[in-house]
Amino acid sequence: MRNAPSRIERPPRQCIPSRPANRRRVLAVASGGGHWIELLRIQPAFEGCDLAFVTVHDAYRHDVPGHRFYCVNDATAWNRLRLLWQAGSILAILLRERPDFVVSTGAAPGYFALRLGKLLRARTIWVDSIANVERLSRSGEKVGRFADIWLTQWPHLARERGPHYSGAVL
Repeated sequence: MRNAPSRIERPPRQCIPSRPANRRRVLAVASGGGHWIELLRIQPAFEGCDLAFVTVHDAYRHDVPGHRFYCVNDATAWNRLRLLWQAGSILAILLRERPDFVVSTGAAPGYFALRLGKLLRARTIWVDSIANVERLSRSGEKVGRFADIWLTQWPHLARERGPHYSGAVL
């Protein structure tokens, strides 16, 4: 009789590979135009992160080669049905991506991403658009209290409880 091995050799378990601790997953969200341009300008801050983008124009895909890219429908406050559809699309993306951080430079997709991302325990960053010189954007005013970091690009719009001013993107 042969000697039995002292322990049974098992093949390694199959599991979902975890991402390294220093490779945080970031979901960057913006509507079109200036919001998108500002988001692209802060992209270097997320170097080394696992970065995915969400916006409202599929043509912007070429701006972020090598990154995951999602396009959601465009919506405004005047079309609640489209807003509801956009919120559902953002939720589906969040559930798929499971980001550690959600960052947005604005408008409706960013609002939904921060609010829903917060429910999924992501850290959130809102950078209000530089175009809002006189007052904060509507989305910025509403989402600010839910953001872990809430920034304005104009020093005269900064307040003690937020938003805070740390410089401008442009």
